[in-house]
Amino acid sequence: MIGKGKGFSTKSVHGGEERDPSTGAVSTPIYETSVFAFSSTNELVDVVGEKKDGYVYTRFANPTVRSVERKMSELESTEDAAAFASGMAAISTTILTLVSSGDHVVSTRDLYGGTLGFFKNVLVKFGVGVSLVDTVHLGEMRSAIQKNTKVLFAETPTNPTLKIVDLPSVAKLAKKYGLTTVVDSTFASPYNLRPVESGIDIVVHSATKYLGGHNDVTSGVVCGNRSFIRKLREMRKPLGGTLDPHAAWLVLRGLKTLGLRMEKHNSNGLDVAMYLEKHPKVKKVYYPGLPSHPQHLIAEQQMKGFGGVVGFEIDGDLGATMKFVESLKLCAMAPTLGGTETLVTQPVTSSHYSVGADERKKMGITDQLVRLSLGIEDSEDIIADLGQAFKQI
Repeated sequence: MIGKGKGFSTKSVHGGEERDPSTGAVSTPIYETSVFAFSSTNELVDVVGEKKDGYVYTRFANPTVRSVERKMSELESTEDAAAFASGMAAISTTILTLVSSGDHVVSTRDLYGGTLGFFKNVLVKFGVGVSLVDTVHLGEMRSAIQKNTKVLFAETPTNPTLKIVDLPSVAKLAKKYGLTTVVDSTFASPYNLRPVESGIDIVVHSATKYLGGHNDVTSGVVCGNRSFIRKLREMRKPLGGTLDPHAAWLVLRGLKTLGLRMEKHNSNGLDVAMYLEKHPKVKKVYYPGLPSHPQHLIAEQQMKGFGGVVGFEIDGDLGATMKFVESLKLCAMAPTLGGTETLVTQPVTSSHYSVGADERKKMGITDQLVRLSLGIEDSEDIIADLGQAFKQI
């Protein structure tokens, strides 16, 4: 462990990793093994019984994966962390650790489509109720709390309309009712936002996005206190969503440059948002870094930067929006975010395609909405590509 007091990028590079004693390797090795051997039965029993640190089976724990977990706990300022094979594995295992049949979850309505599907289609099979509330109205969240409510869940910034949740207020509300707070902070990354510093209990990430950062790995991470992470790992064992060692190494590689990349994502996001806000063929821009954003002041208070995702509505119909997206050349049409390349999608045809029209309307997702994930290219080149695409509609 690097320890407290070090800067973010120092922790990104050195946190959670130790020099390999047998070789001196600077980069953490990929322990691509499914099982670990023991010299005695007593040693095996001590490790299995957690009387001694060690590894038994990679589905339970692995040294490369453990390095990711230690590094992320340092970056998020939490006691511990657990890594998963995907962001959805992280979210689903977290919720299933916190609730039982008959319990209830209150969540912000604005969610990634996969999370929304899990809440509406999977939890109901286990007898767990979910109430979806307006993201920015704390009163609605308070009114939705029931006697059997166990969890308050939120994204911030939200996908794909970039709404901002007032985290200190949510944390205060949860503590009043004895609830556990879970925040999906994927769009922010720990560089821009550390929810536990606002009183949030548990932070989840799709590490596929900014943490991995290169569009070449699928992963998820959950950060929280040591007691909860211990329970989470026990739930991870039977559910099986453990991160592969090679994928863990890719996440480690990505985390080392997280601070550098986020600075460029942040600056590109603001440059492009300002350009779009002035464009005559753009009806509306969603970006918390703009003073025109409804929660801009809250974002300024709790975030260091505003990320590389910009949402905007084309002044036209679905056909014009599709033509715009298809006319882009530098910006690739692909349904993810947070990588080095700039990517573009229409939520109605990708991340929220399976969400019903009425629910999309409540979330503010229109046929004209475009989600742009700015990479780390030069902003002038991204803007030039947007400009030539606008000329096609």
